[in-house]
Amino acid sequence: MTTTVAPEIMTRSRITEGRPFPLGATWDGLGVNFAIFSRHATKVELCLFDDTGEIELERIELPEYTNEIWHGYLPDVHAGQVYGYRVHGPYEPDAGHRFNPNKLLIDPYAKELVGSLKWSDRLFGYKIGSPDADLSFDDRDSAAYMPKARVIDPAFTWGEHRSLIIPADETIIYETHVRGFTMLHPAIPEDVRGCFGGITHPAAIDHLRSLGVTSIELMPVHAFVDDKHLLDKGLKNYWGYNTLAFFAPHSLYLARGHLNEFKEMAARLHAAGIELILDVVYNHTAEGNELGPTLSMRGIDNSTYYRLMPDNPRYYVNDSGTGNTLDLGHPCVLRLVTDSLRYWTTDMGVDGFRFDLGTILAREDTGFNESHGFHLACLQDPVLSQKKLIAEPWDCGWGGYQVGAFPSGWFEWNDRYRNTVRSFWRGDQGQLPELATRMTASGDIFNQRGRRPSASINFVTAHDGFTLHDLVSYNDKHNEANGEDNKDGTNDNLSCNYGAEGPTDDPDIIEIRQRQMRNFMATLLFSQGTPMILSGDEFFHTQEGNNNTYCQDNALTWLNWELDDASKQMFAFTQKLIKLRKNYPILRRGRFLVGEHNEELGVTDVTWLSPDGSTMTEEMWRDPGRACLGMLLDGRAQPTGIHKTGGDETVLLIVNAHFEGIPFILPETAQGDTWISLIDTSRPDLELAEKYQFGHEYQVPSRCLLLFKLENSRVKHEKETKAPVEK
Repeated sequence: MTTTVAPEIMTRSRITEGRPFPLGATWDGLGVNFAIFSRHATKVELCLFDDTGEIELERIELPEYTNEIWHGYLPDVHAGQVYGYRVHGPYEPDAGHRFNPNKLLIDPYAKELVGSLKWSDRLFGYKIGSPDADLSFDDRDSAAYMPKARVIDPAFTWGEHRSLIIPADETIIYETHVRGFTMLHPAIPEDVRGCFGGITHPAAIDHLRSLGVTSIELMPVHAFVDDKHLLDKGLKNYWGYNTLAFFAPHSLYLARGHLNEFKEMAARLHAAGIELILDVVYNHTAEGNELGPTLSMRGIDNSTYYRLMPDNPRYYVNDSGTGNTLDLGHPCVLRLVTDSLRYWTTDMGVDGFRFDLGTILAREDTGFNESHGFHLACLQDPVLSQKKLIAEPWDCGWGGYQVGAFPSGWFEWNDRYRNTVRSFWRGDQGQLPELATRMTASGDIFNQRGRRPSASINFVTAHDGFTLHDLVSYNDKHNEANGEDNKDGTNDNLSCNYGAEGPTDDPDIIEIRQRQMRNFMATLLFSQGTPMILSGDEFFHTQEGNNNTYCQDNALTWLNWELDDASKQMFAFTQKLIKLRKNYPILRRGRFLVGEHNEELGVTDVTWLSPDGSTMTEEMWRDPGRACLGMLLDGRAQPTGIHKTGGDETVLLIVNAHFEGIPFILPETAQGDTWISLIDTSRPDLELAEKYQFGHEYQVPSRCLLLFKLENSRVKHEKETKAPVEK
């Protein structure tokens, strides 16, 4: 397979110097300016292709080199032009240089790609199979196997509201996958299922609105590569954590092949009051280690874009665990990433980002640096600083675990919340002190430098790991379908099957599993901090025990929208939990609850209660056998930094992970006289409004969560009976 070159028109273009900025291919209505960074290149050739990307029409040497940027302007080129680059320079792997002009390269600033990558030995800069393979040089052309960039017309008329700013304390995130969310939805036309257009469809948006979430977080949508070893096994890179181009959307998600499909999705979500957050992968690229293909940055300037081993730059630093690591310590790479973020916000309508392996982005030779240039660039930027910036605060490198170490203004995934909540409801002993800390937004981690409770992204499940259904249905992972002998994926799931591994007809096992799922969801939505729900958990989606479905683009991961009665009940229950969280601000305070008594106001923001109604003592906290706890949130506590009494509802949350029921004395408070039940996870189908007086001994069922609100029956009665004022 070869690319056809048309030599008779090789010199038709009239090229001028152009400008070094902006980087990428920029159409101004009269022509296109091309600019690409390479510090060590000796020559850069722009390759123009026909609309299909199959015929190379001409190669044009960029005439100017300004501040390490190669550039040129073509007045006879317009939007829609397909192009790529060939970059000349030294091929010296031992010095970190891997230039090979025989390999067509994707512009790092490409905003749209044409065609897909076709695996071939020609994609590699070296001769596969030769001794010291990556030190050899392959002179075969790779263009026929490469996707190409297309010059875009950026015109798109946004409405008045290009983005949303959902207050942090009101945010409820819904993590999902573009394909998995809509591939099986019967109300969505087949031609847009699994695409941005599927999420744009009213059926998808209505589900999100009905559920009550405020923000949808999409797993990677940047153009990515299906790994060859997966394709050889009949699998795909479903999750997409293998980025090829940071500005271009993945072509599989464009049903009509037009960028406006993404913009229309953003506009529709915003019109529905839903934020759009992207999961982004700036820590590595699809080029892998020294034995990987030459697709873009490796051939443009390998030693600049990637972190190489200081004592042997032939090899790559592999903090990402995928073969290479981008070097955001270099200004050009930092600019690439921040330019990409700004593009997705200003041009594409994105409201926030979740940074995969975020620790890598701020790592220096001495380790993680909170004041790294990447953090400073984001927080000082007038656009990015206003967006939701969410870190996955760990990676596999040295000092990679950095939960709580990101700067003020950042949100962080909190795996300690996940682990504690799982352990508690599984029945592990000694979890109460840790649970109390996690349910109050992990103040031991985040209550510093003015950070707010919302900085803690609380989750019980995420794309990586068991679904909520599988968390209570399997003791062990079942990843055989991945073709790795069930060796992939974590073994530490903190799960429990309650008597049977996987599906069962036993009604007692089914009941406890469903109750535990309700306990997990209620705990998540009633905890301080920012909750994140995994899509499908609201109606018992299962992946049959596979906790690492990164390669499963099929019905195993696609949401099944044919819901049985139990799934519908779970959805309705989740709706109710979200509604309660929204209706009772005390469940999502903007200040940390610390349990200190304010003598002047006579208020304690949170009081921890034992089943006998008394305040928890140190001895009680140290008792590993205790698994029942009351959490009294006083609505009079200060809602802000202003020294005044709040006016929120007072609520009582009771959790019981014991295997048997526990009598609990409902406490007396300084205001009110009646507790009204709102949630009982053992009775999900009931609309509760039962009233209980102070001192009532409530029999808390086994493995159950309860929520009550305080009411002053006398004041309520006076309001109801007060005669209307005559006008």
